[in-house]
Amino acid sequence: MCCSFDIQKGFSPMLMIKLLQMMERQSSSLVVRLLGSSASYMRRFLFRVLSVGPVPHHVAFILDGNRRFARKWKMEDVMGYRAGFLSLMTLIKCCYELGVKYITIYVFSIENFKRKPDEVRSVMDLMLEKIEGLLKEESILEQYGVRLEFVGNLKLLNESVRISAEKAMKATACNDRVILVVAVAYTSTDEMVHAAEQCCQDKSVDGKLVEVADVERHMYMAGVPDPDILVRTSGETRLSNFLLWQTSNSLLYSPKALWPDVGLHHLIWAVLNFQRVQPYLRTRRNYLPLSTQ
Repeated sequence: MCCSFDIQKGFSPMLMIKLLQMMERQSSSLVVRLLGSSASYMRRFLFRVLSVGPVPHHVAFILDGNRRFARKWKMEDVMGYRAGFLSLMTLIKCCYELGVKYITIYVFSIENFKRKPDEVRSVMDLMLEKIEGLLKEESILEQYGVRLEFVGNLKLLNESVRISAEKAMKATACNDRVILVVAVAYTSTDEMVHAAEQCCQDKSVDGKLVEVADVERHMYMAGVPDPDILVRTSGETRLSNFLLWQTSNSLLYSPKALWPDVGLHHLIWAVLNFQRVQPYLRTRRNYLPLSTQ
């Protein structure tokens, strides 16, 4: 039987795929049920304890390990991204309950366009599917007042994904409880080049020198505070050209878990580490008067 379960080996790949698909179909109703569960009350109690200390205003995530997760379970790569989406929905809920205002996720870099065409197409199709799904009634965006912001060189996206992203930003523009920043077709070096080009255009008439504040005003991330915590999953410690300008005074946390395996305890551990070093980070930020923070 193709969907058999072996105690020694665990779930078969086909069963894992079926379970992921079932979880996706039930994710919205599952969120509602969890609100009244004992697990939800325990989670909120933990967050009340954490809120005694400083709560991060902005947490950024590099979603690393989706493909490795899929290959670990002998599934197609796209199923790893689907599992990663479920983890994202869980963490948005947790961040909302904790009081985190800004969440930034690194979804797809400019360098990722160099991957196999079939893989790029699969990711773009999945992104389109999820954006449209989030815009439906009773989605997590409406439940928690999430505003979607897409940042990056969006002209590199195919037309359908770009139009859907623009539609999502317009539809959620009035939400202000959580801002979910999706970095797609993004690299930090491209962001800095873009900002420099815009500064040159602005200064071409009056001839004034370009200042740090001018550069920051033209960043893709303009208006978003620098991250307090940057989480890179799968144990990697590289920033991979992500928010290089904005993370000079951020806490870096690299759990060994692959992104689809990340859960509540990883977030709690990241916040505890942030609270431990927050006085030092605050001093560092106050020492840099040219920063927007």
